[in-house]
Amino acid sequence: MAKPVVVTDATFDQEVLKSDILTVVDFWATWCGPCRMIAPVVEELAAAYDGKVKFAKVDVDENQQHAGQYGIRSIPSLLFFKGGKVVDQVVGAVPKGTLETKIKAQLG
Repeated sequence: MAKPVVVTDATFDQEVLKSDILTVVDFWATWCGPCRMIAPVVEELAAAYDGKVKFAKVDVDENQQHAGQYGIRSIPSLLFFKGGKVVDQVVGAVPKGTLETKIKAQLG
């Protein structure tokens, strides 16, 4: 079963920007309640879209470079990357259906 990939500032370019499939990056922190609420949803989606969508997690406390670069002010923030560019985003703990709708829109 596919799980989200843990990404650091050092691996961000390779794992996210150079990915050849849609990549959803969950910017989160261990102390964040809403982040813990959405984590199982992200894991379910990673399993459901295995091979079609890559899911990644970035701990903003340990990896501040890309969080700052992409203007992450609230967590959880999920950014959708395609071809190395942000194509969509979701801020906050949203229902699974909301994320699936956005994923399907990007997979077109």
